[in-house]
Amino acid sequence: MRTVITLAMNKSRLLPKKFRQEDNRFPENLVALFLEEYTKPGDKIIDIFAGFGTTLFVAEEMKRIPYGIELSKVRFEYVKDHLVNKANMYNINSKNIDKLNLPMMDFAFSSPTYMNKFEKKNPLTGFTENVTYQDYLDFIQVIYSKLKLIMRKDSYIIIEVSNLKNNDILTTLAWDIGKKIAKILSFQGEIIINWETPREKKPNGSYGYGFDHSYCLVFRKIE
Repeated sequence: MRTVITLAMNKSRLLPKKFRQEDNRFPENLVALFLEEYTKPGDKIIDIFAGFGTTLFVAEEMKRIPYGIELSKVRFEYVKDHLVNKANMYNINSKNIDKLNLPMMDFAFSSPTYMNKFEKKNPLTGFTENVTYQDYLDFIQVIYSKLKLIMRKDSYIIIEVSNLKNNDILTTLAWDIGKKIAKILSFQGEIIINWETPREKKPNGSYGYGFDHSYCLVFRKIE
């Protein structure tokens, strides 16, 4: 796969009106790209931060078997209602993935809820806990340590993430998450995704957070 890829920021699935102001999804074309590259029909695919279900819906359309974890009850219910494999959707914190009786997975594709270094609430617990940015990174590392246990040997784990720019102050979120996960999984490199918005120019960047691109960090379970 090329290390720099340009994709259109087009989302084909229309969300219900009540969710549209919180639409932070990546487009379906991103998921399709990686499923085509790293998986085959019948493979088990997991998204541990399922959100509005993009990874899962694309996986079903491409004849893969999706599994999803989502903390938000309303998002969980929306995704489950629209999945064929409804029993494979779980409404828990991803930190508790070890409490589920999941099969071994062939591929993982996720994007965690972002946190900048000035925030004080943990987005990975629904903003219910006071934490530092370092606590947040540690939390992600614990989650991926547990995910590793259900990934098949030589399987790939992709994390879609961006650095964050707020009033010209940078949070190197992509690099910081990469360093944390590289301690438990083999880092294979990053793929830069340049995002195009064909009908409009966004003042905060085509992707958002001050940028026109995001990163897909590629990890592999080799032991």
